[in-house]
Amino acid sequence: MRYTPSPTTTSWQCPARAAVFSAGSWGTALGKVLADAGSDAVLYARRGEIADGINTHRRNPAYFPDVQLPSALTATSDPAAALDGADYLVLSIPAQSLRANLTTWAPHIGPNTVVVSLMKGIEQGTGKRASKVISEATGVPAGRIAVLSGPNLAREVITGQPAAATIACPDQEAARRFQAACHTPYFRPYTSTDVTGCELGGAVKNVIALAVGIATGMGLGHNTTATIITRGLAETTRLATALGAHPATLAGLSGLGDLAATCSSPLSRNRTFGTHLGRGLTVAQATAITRQTTEGVKSAQAILDLAHDHDVDMPITNVVTALLHEKITLDKAATLLLQRPPKPEHCPRR
Repeated sequence: MRYTPSPTTTSWQCPARAAVFSAGSWGTALGKVLADAGSDAVLYARRGEIADGINTHRRNPAYFPDVQLPSALTATSDPAAALDGADYLVLSIPAQSLRANLTTWAPHIGPNTVVVSLMKGIEQGTGKRASKVISEATGVPAGRIAVLSGPNLAREVITGQPAAATIACPDQEAARRFQAACHTPYFRPYTSTDVTGCELGGAVKNVIALAVGIATGMGLGHNTTATIITRGLAETTRLATALGAHPATLAGLSGLGDLAATCSSPLSRNRTFGTHLGRGLTVAQATAITRQTTEGVKSAQAILDLAHDHDVDMPITNVVTALLHEKITLDKAATLLLQRPPKPEHCPRR
């Protein structure tokens, strides 16, 4: 079942101006959500032809050429123009380029603009979550930095299929305002103050989805997939709680919900990338086929380093990282996981 906004629907509408950086698949999808919710949304597109396609033909020619976009969603290739008067700066770019891009964009961020991260990666070299990078690169205080995360496959969201997400921010009122700005009949956001849990749930699930894809590519069945998802959630929760997250967050939309969607859908880049590896392709070959950024590949080592720093056991992440760096073979990866010493399912040890 799909839903489309009704012109008589006003209960979700909140007049706000949102600048979405950038016009990739998820950025475009959330831009449409914001426009459908009654917000004035503008997409920043690096390539002028994408901005022109959205403004002239109401379509994103690079990502969703088959989807009609609402007139309330416009585009520009000028970052300063996009940010002019923006109540929200919504960031949907690769995590590894976040710091460099923000250095350029920071002077145009307004003194009251709330920055919302859609990113699900960990910065290489520092092990920092996107919210921390945003704060360091822009000087925006934590109370004006929010995270939106959940089971949100862009293709399904942009076609109006029902979905939900969690908006986490230390300032509950800021979270509620953005909740109103993106609440539509088909997109239901919830609020939270657990930024750490939301970000780590979104980042680690990409690595677990790689593992599910690898298993699928090797021809393994649903029992294996369910095992990887369940034990993947366990190690995600261990890491998140070690860093101060609430365990209930990992059982919610930004934890289990996001993990289930990313591990089960062929629309998931990370699962698809893993499937290529499971069929015997190299990382370079899988990258060439995928073409778009696969956050799990980029963040796996940073997540593993974070786990080591906090003495957290993450066997699936460990094996996937070793495979990505071609330190082990596919057969060795399966052996490493299956030959781990047996122990109680709910082990208090980190």
